[in-house]
Amino acid sequence: QVQLMESGGGSVQAGGSLKLSCVASIDSACMGWFRQVPGKEREGVLTFYPGGGVTYYADSVKGRFTISAGDAKNTHYLHMNKLTPDDTALYYCAAEPVGWSQCLGRSKSTDFRYWGQGTQVTVSS
Repeated sequence: QVQLMESGGGSVQAGGSLKLSCVASIDSACMGWFRQVPGKEREGVLTFYPGGGVTYYADSVKGRFTISAGDAKNTHYLHMNKLTPDDTALYYCAAEPVGWSQCLGRSKSTDFRYWGQGTQVTVSS
């Protein structure tokens, strides 16, 4: 069973930054960040393959959100900059054990089987 744990959420003012982390119990998997607000579907933020780069970016976060690898094994960070109130959501880390080529274009929540519990991000104006 793949396990994922997110952390780093919190409250920030518009224009600020936050860094979320995800620790996975698996390597060599397609990874993703998603977000969800009450009453709406879970939205893909970005997906990536460790060592293979980002495979999908939502238009709403291009130029503002980036990914980096952590020093600890199977840890990565979502760097969120220039945050706006529209970024307020529960953010989830997700994983699907496929290779890089099958990671390309994955952007839907149904493309991923394994999920963390989520971490709340709140951006105030």
